[in-house]
Amino acid sequence: MYDVVIIGGGPAGLTAALYNARARLKVLVLEKTKLGGQIVSTHEIANFPGSIKGTDKETSGPELIVRMADQVREFGAEIEIGKEVTQLDLAGKVKKITCKDGTTYETHALICANGAYPREIGCAGERELRGKGVSYCATCDGAFFEDLEVFVIGGGNSAVEEAMFITSFARKVTIIQNLSDLTADAIAVEQARSNDKIDYIFNSVVESIEGDGMVEAMTIKNTETGETTRFEADEEDGLFGIFVFIGTVPNTNLYEGVLPLNEYGYLLTDEAMCTEVPGVFAAGDIRPKVLRQVVTATGDGAIAAFSAQKYVERMKREAT
Repeated sequence: MYDVVIIGGGPAGLTAALYNARARLKVLVLEKTKLGGQIVSTHEIANFPGSIKGTDKETSGPELIVRMADQVREFGAEIEIGKEVTQLDLAGKVKKITCKDGTTYETHALICANGAYPREIGCAGERELRGKGVSYCATCDGAFFEDLEVFVIGGGNSAVEEAMFITSFARKVTIIQNLSDLTADAIAVEQARSNDKIDYIFNSVVESIEGDGMVEAMTIKNTETGETTRFEADEEDGLFGIFVFIGTVPNTNLYEGVLPLNEYGYLLTDEAMCTEVPGVFAAGDIRPKVLRQVVTATGDGAIAAFSAQKYVERMKREAT
């Protein structure tokens, strides 16, 4: 029997575990694969407070997660890796959580922090070169492409806004959109059109990405004519960047029919991270939000933990 069980070992889940463990609650973190989530694919965490590039304070994604996990364990929280949750019973005051291996846990409060993952192009070479020129976060990785050429995949608000941000670093940015025009809102489109660093390729999709350790070439296909075009990195550069902004996919299959989701599959909460089921909270990228970053995930985790703590304390008072 636990006070709080947290599903997900990314920044949101580990922050929640830290806060609840420091409150002397009995805490368990269940992680399906490996700790960290999306952050472990980011070499440098330059936009997290306290990480300074080029110094001994510079922090990589994997390093930050190791520190978080060590800190969580130091305060007594348990972390179980390789635990895939397959069934939830949230009806009563005691929540029951069943894993694929048959293990069942009971808890007063549950924090859902499964996160989300960027929607992939689905082309050859994409996964092999992720973090090696293929990125899903301009804020995280844009600075790595100083004075290089960059391609942005997508034409919605995220793609257009991030393309403009990347122009602060790259010498040229080309937006590749599978439709005949951008689908971002009018203001974003106007701003992009006025930026002379941005070019456009419409009615096209990425067929393949190639490279020996880093992105060196890409082939796209025109969806109307079927014509293919191959782009190769400038000889002096040796590489170029590909940023993918075609949406995210929340890890919420577990909660379908159990907790309320919005039309995009994200778990709905209030500002205190409470779902509509008493004793169940959510934090991080699994929620609808305008910015998906480590710093916002940790903020969510802290708030969810505080709400869970107050809920557990109230349940214990009522039981005495």
